[in-house]
Amino acid sequence: MKLTQQEIIQFQKKIYNYFNTFGRTFAWRETDNPYYIFVSEVMLQQTQTKRVEKKYREFIATFPDFASLAKARLHEVLRVWQGLGYNRRAKFLQQSAQIIVFQHDGKIPNDVKKLQKLPGIGAATAASIAAFAFNLPTIFVETNIRAVFIHLFLNDKQNISDTELLSLASQTIDRTSPRIWYYALTDYGAMLKLNGINPIAQSKMYNKQSPFAGSDRQIRGAIIKCLLQNKKSNVKQLCDMLEKSLNAKPDRIKTIIETLVNEKLVTKQLVGKKSFYSLES
Repeated sequence: MKLTQQEIIQFQKKIYNYFNTFGRTFAWRETDNPYYIFVSEVMLQQTQTKRVEKKYREFIATFPDFASLAKARLHEVLRVWQGLGYNRRAKFLQQSAQIIVFQHDGKIPNDVKKLQKLPGIGAATAASIAAFAFNLPTIFVETNIRAVFIHLFLNDKQNISDTELLSLASQTIDRTSPRIWYYALTDYGAMLKLNGINPIAQSKMYNKQSPFAGSDRQIRGAIIKCLLQNKKSNVKQLCDMLEKSLNAKPDRIKTIIETLVNEKLVTKQLVGKKSFYSLES
């Protein structure tokens, strides 16, 4: 879809008018510290801002820079991360910190392709880090941005590809101030959702998330929480705890434990005939 210059001007005006009156305030928007922004962008993957706000402050207070995060023990990182879910992100974040410290002299690369080489950093996250940390006019879409473009430009279409949305993002970006532009754009998308306007199902990327209760995600988080509390547990102990609290079957719990071992979030140690599990140190 090709926009006229007038359409672009009107669109930018609409977005900025809303933002100038109703723009949201977050701690990570009040800094240009690349480390703080990097942490916030990883936390915001698949997680609502309300849940991130408190945890973000706690995390950067505990690990104030890449060096402190890089040298921390994983179980310390996971302890602070508790409550955000998707614990692999915490491991990826620490691994990224280690790479940045040892391969990039403690400074985040301001190149999107280099950012994408860091663990757990995909194309959209790499572009968003570059935009927010370095004010670079990168092009990306995320959930709120998809909602804006679909609602205002493509509301009569279905099965909309990100390629089409990225084209609109590229045409309409404010290249003089991409950081503020993306703040404004995401806030407008958040407003749409609060008002019951959520056209995301029209996107090819739409994938309705299954309920958290009873999911593998819930069991994974519960296993990590148990190991944070008890340091070391065998299968029977973990199964007994989770069967009572989550009504999860032992075979399912065992499978998820082994997945966590394969992901190197959990360590397996054989003592006699029993296997004991603990968090990676």
